[in-house]
Amino acid sequence: MFLQAEIVNVYFGTQGKGDNGIYHAKFDTKKGRLSNVKLSVTIDSPGFLAINPNKDILYAVAKGESVVVSYTIEKDGSLSFINKTPTNAESSAHIAVHPSGNLLITAQYKAGAVAVFPIDKTGSVQARSQLIKHEGGAKVIGRRQDSAHPHWTGFSPDGNYAFIPDLGLDQLVIYKVDHAKGRLLAHAKIDIAPGSAPRHMRFSNDARFIYLLNEISLTISTLAYDSKTGTVKLLNTTQTLSTEVKEKEVKNAASEILVHPNSKFMYSANRGNDSVTVYQVDAKSGKIKPLEVEAIRGSWPRSINLDPSGKWLLAAGQFSNTVAVFAIDAKSGELSLLNRNIITVPSPTCIVFSK
Repeated sequence: MFLQAEIVNVYFGTQGKGDNGIYHAKFDTKKGRLSNVKLSVTIDSPGFLAINPNKDILYAVAKGESVVVSYTIEKDGSLSFINKTPTNAESSAHIAVHPSGNLLITAQYKAGAVAVFPIDKTGSVQARSQLIKHEGGAKVIGRRQDSAHPHWTGFSPDGNYAFIPDLGLDQLVIYKVDHAKGRLLAHAKIDIAPGSAPRHMRFSNDARFIYLLNEISLTISTLAYDSKTGTVKLLNTTQTLSTEVKEKEVKNAASEILVHPNSKFMYSANRGNDSVTVYQVDAKSGKIKPLEVEAIRGSWPRSINLDPSGKWLLAAGQFSNTVAVFAIDAKSGELSLLNRNIITVPSPTCIVFSK
């Protein structure tokens, strides 16, 4: 039903000065049109958001308060407060919900740790049950790698493993999920090229490959994934922008990566260059090939996301206070800006869709 809906809810996490909170709009998946955006709830810097896969509940990390907050998504798309739970650590950089809907994890970037929270039957977040510290630092890129900095959290599609790209360690850290106790157990890790700074990642739709986006090197590490053992092997590395382009700009930083539902295309966002790189994907080998680099018509795309229909890509310009809509070519995967449909959102940093 979700994929067939013409009108869906879209929520924007924000970060920075001004009107802080979670913003809401309606999105027409047939026409690619966004409604006027409204402030749904006031909350201090809800940088990243996550939706419970089994309930109409949205979770946010409030950086200012260092808490995880839960909201019921009402029929009209409004948000009703459920509860908030302290992380008992410094502010969170990312949040993810287990496929079962019973567990939530956050990446504590400054604290160099991963926090684990049980979720009860109502969808309410319970007191933190576990805090796992990452030790050390790659020490290649100045202060960014002086210590550990987990930057993303997520689970394997089967829910058996948790994955944490650590920007400060130049590692992808893997934990085994203890389903009975709702805990994470140390399992495996893989080193990424020094100075790469792993940030975000996505699985291929068949879960045979992992695409790891590296923030500082602006590269994608393609890894083969063995779901039986929960281990990975590095296959190759692809640049998101050419060396010539990067050398002409003062600062660039990769931010988000997406795999299209049809498995043929992939997208990554480039802050500084303020663009999205489009890739062709060979589903059998996992190899990716850059096709085009499309400007977002905004500044500092910290977040991009695909709508449920797979026809549209939304790009959030954090510094330009904009969200733009791009049509996706069904054959090539290339992007075309949908004219006169750039809306204003204060410092948008995350985009998620719901029913």
